[in-house]
Amino acid sequence: MDDKATGAATLKALRLRRGLSLADTARTLISVAQRLGRPGGSLPTVAGLQRSVARWESTKPSLPDTHHQLLLAHLYSRTPAGTIALGAGSDFAEFLDALAHLGEGAAQLAELRSMLVRTATDQGGGMLALLSTNVQAGLSAALADPSLADDEAVAGLSAVVSDVNAQVGGLPFTRLQLLLAPALETCRRLTADAVPEALLPRLRAVSVAAHTLAGRLAFETRDDVASRALYAVATREAGLLPDSWQRAAVHMSHALTTLYSAQGLDRARTLVDAAVRDACTGGSVVVRARAHALQAEIAARAGEQRQSQAALGLAWYDVEGDHSGDPAASSFSTGHLRGFEGVCELYVGDAARAHDRFVSAAGALAAPRERVQRAITATDQALARIRMGDPRSAADLLHECVPATAATGGRVPTIRLRRARSELRPWRREHWAVDLDDHLMDMLGS
Repeated sequence: MDDKATGAATLKALRLRRGLSLADTARTLISVAQRLGRPGGSLPTVAGLQRSVARWESTKPSLPDTHHQLLLAHLYSRTPAGTIALGAGSDFAEFLDALAHLGEGAAQLAELRSMLVRTATDQGGGMLALLSTNVQAGLSAALADPSLADDEAVAGLSAVVSDVNAQVGGLPFTRLQLLLAPALETCRRLTADAVPEALLPRLRAVSVAAHTLAGRLAFETRDDVASRALYAVATREAGLLPDSWQRAAVHMSHALTTLYSAQGLDRARTLVDAAVRDACTGGSVVVRARAHALQAEIAARAGEQRQSQAALGLAWYDVEGDHSGDPAASSFSTGHLRGFEGVCELYVGDAARAHDRFVSAAGALAAPRERVQRAITATDQALARIRMGDPRSAADLLHECVPATAATGGRVPTIRLRRARSELRPWRREHWAVDLDDHLMDMLGS
């Protein structure tokens, strides 16, 4: 059976499993459309939609368009009992697999999943929506008796942390904290109890990822005390793992939040230097590249051009190396490194070259998860335009950054946006500067 036939058969199996005829499915999708607020006059007829459902399941199937994908996603994201289930083994996961077989791209599938995670949190759903029924039962059993913890439960917990991390940039940070909190508490309880010895390294790695993400979320929501405590736990747990690259990753995340807190540059440098030491003895070349890139930025911010260039050279050497089998292969790329190059040029180089680096970096940061980083890169690009003598164009770019910053409530993009705006003070009476101030006030309250 070819891919498209597999996709069509999966869609048909999903429908029949719920006891729905073609007409029943059409009526259900129309009901979903009405619930989502689609204007009544634009709704399809039952007969027309029934023909579409039949085409998706035919021997020569067509791929549902994005609108119908959304309706089907809402249908299959709910169990017959009405609860939201998006995890592995759910009808929703099977539906996404069917779309992939029918030819839908990874970016659209990720966006569809993000929309449904948002729906789950809108309606008060949390971690359980991201778990299959079997994993829910397994975790409940493990919490009652840690000796019953198994690979499936740990894998499910890991998937939840990864899911929440993937929503950074798509959901407000406060909502992500609520979504992560049960997984974080589960990690704490299981690592403190007598789980089977063979599971402990994997469980500890999940705990490190959860506490690191929680530290970042606490920082973004302006709770520096909680953030430092969470990073301390992540650092301690990572130190018990056999490979030091994970502790290097914790140090880097902590350094980036420290850079924008009251502790500032010196404390951030200490953390970055520790990250470089751990990365150089660890098993991830990609993490080592990122550590050197961050070291270059810290040096540039301190006005140390030679040291900055030397660290960038090491980062490029690592990022262009062989990453096959790297445990953190997707965590850093040439696009990210271009952004670091731009920051270094901005502080100890040439504004025009910095601008070119930011343009290149922004073009490479296309994933939904990178929305926050794109906003940060764009504010830095605006700074470069100001220093190139083009303040009005910089203001236009800052306008584009405001919605993304407001949508996530991110602390770092907000700080970067305000810093860029402060450099426009010489033109504060120009109408385009006043328009930017109004936009900032409307969406950010400042």
